[in-house]
Amino acid sequence: MARQLKILFVASEVVPFAKTGGLADVAGALPQTLKELGHEVRVMMPKYGVISDRKFKLHDVIRLKDIPVPVGSETKMASVKVGQIAESRVQVYFLDNKAYFGGEGLYGNATTGQDYPNNDERFIFFCRGVLETLKRLGWQPDVIHLNDWQTALVATYLRTIYRDDPFFANIRLLYTIHNLAYQGVFPAESFAKTNLPPQAYATEGLEFYGKLNFMKAGLLHADALSTVSRTYAKEIQTAEAGAGLEGVLAARSADLHGIVNGIDYTIWNPAKDKLIAATYTAENLAGKAECKAALQGRMGLPVEPTLPLVGMVSRLTEGKGFDLIVAGMERLLGLGVQVALLGAGSPELQSALKALAAKHSTQFRPIFGYDNDLAHQIQAGADLFLMPSHYEPCGLNQLYSLRYGTIPVVRATGGLVDTVQDVSQPDGDGFAFKPYTVDAMVEAVSRAVEMYRDEPEQWAETMKRGMARDYSWLASAGKYVELYEHILSAPPRPS
Repeated sequence: MARQLKILFVASEVVPFAKTGGLADVAGALPQTLKELGHEVRVMMPKYGVISDRKFKLHDVIRLKDIPVPVGSETKMASVKVGQIAESRVQVYFLDNKAYFGGEGLYGNATTGQDYPNNDERFIFFCRGVLETLKRLGWQPDVIHLNDWQTALVATYLRTIYRDDPFFANIRLLYTIHNLAYQGVFPAESFAKTNLPPQAYATEGLEFYGKLNFMKAGLLHADALSTVSRTYAKEIQTAEAGAGLEGVLAARSADLHGIVNGIDYTIWNPAKDKLIAATYTAENLAGKAECKAALQGRMGLPVEPTLPLVGMVSRLTEGKGFDLIVAGMERLLGLGVQVALLGAGSPELQSALKALAAKHSTQFRPIFGYDNDLAHQIQAGADLFLMPSHYEPCGLNQLYSLRYGTIPVVRATGGLVDTVQDVSQPDGDGFAFKPYTVDAMVEAVSRAVEMYRDEPEQWAETMKRGMARDYSWLASAGKYVELYEHILSAPPRPS
C-alpha cells in the first residue's frame, strides 16, 4: 500500500444499524474492507429512532456538545453518538436530532409507507451537520465518500459556504449513485432552507425543472462520480435510463466510474451460514436438498424435491419487474414450478400477488415484509432466483444466489449484465433475457426449467461455476482506493 488514507464514508443507512435496501449493505461492508486494506475509515449516518443505543453500545462523543446547524431561518441542534461496526471496529458517528430522526422509519412512516413531509429539512440538516461535526471532532479526512441523494448537499456546501475554510481545503469528494431513480426532488421553496448562496440554484446548479434536486448537487460538485456497475454507468447517460439527469452525467462522463458492488462472504456463505437448514459447498451439495425441503415447508408449499423452486427476494416495485411478474405469474406456474417470494412495497402489487397466491396456493406463496433469516433460506433453498428488473444499478441478490448455487434468471440490464452470463456463453452461470416483456421472461425461465429437468449434469456444473465466482469486497474496495488516489492527485473541482 502506497499510503494510509483517511476516508469519511457518509450514508443514510448502514448495516447493521438501519436498512431499507442495498445501500445499507454497501455502507456496512465497504468501510470494513477499506480498513482491512490499511486505511483509516470512519462512517457518519443519522441516528434514527429505530437504532438502539443499548443494543449497539452507543455513547456520546467525549467533550462534543450540541452542534448548531442552520436550517433556513432557524438553528437546529445536533448531538453526536459513536459506535462501531462490530468485529472490524470501524467507528460510526450518529448525528442525532430527535425531531428529525426520532420517528419509526428512515425516510417515512414504516406503517403507511408515506414519506416524511420534511425530508428536505432532515437531510439539509444532516449534510451540513456532517461538516460541522468534522470541525468539532478536529478530524480531517483526505476523502469524503458520499452516497445517494441524502448526502449530496455536502458537496455543494463544501464548494460554497465552506469553500474558504482552511479546515476543508485539501479534502476531495467522491459521490456514488446507488440508484438514479431516487434523486431527492423537492419544491423550489426548499432551497431557502439550505442557506446556500442564490447562484447555487440555477439551471446549471441545483434547479431541476423548477424544483430542487439534491442528487444534482453531488453530480455537479464532487471531484469524481461512481456508480455500482459498468453497464449502469453507461445506461444512465442515455435518455432511457438517465431520469432527466442524463445531460449532467454525459457532461461528466470522463469522471464517472462503474465499480461493481461486492458482497460479504462472512455473512453470505452456504458453507457456514447458521440461518439455513443445512450447510453445503460446491464439492458437497447434499445440504442444498435439505434447505429446499425446509423452505418448501416454511412457505407452506408441498415438499416436492423434483419440482423446480423459484425464489425471489425484492422490493415490490415495477422497477424490480413486478409488473411482469404479476402479468406473467400464471404462465410461469404453467411451467410446473413453485415460487417463493419475500418482499414489500407497492400495496397494489401486494394485492395482485395475494390474489394470485389464493388461486395457486400449492405453487405460489408470498410473504410480505422483510425477514433476514428467510432471505438466507430462500437463497439456499431455491433452485432458481428470478430478477426481471426493468433497471438494476448493480443488484446484490444475484450475487448471493450465485454463491448459494441458486442459478439466477435475470433481465440483461445494469449490473445484472456485468455479473451474470447466460449459459449460451462458454462460461455461463445463469439465464438472461433482454426485451422487457412477459414473453422474454417466461422463455428464460422455461430454458432454465428444461435444463433442470433434462440435463442434471449441466445444471450441477452451472451451479458450481456460479459458486466459484469471486464477488468479495476486496477487489471492489481496491478499485475505490485507486479512485481515491486519482482524485487526490488531481486539482480540486472548481467551485
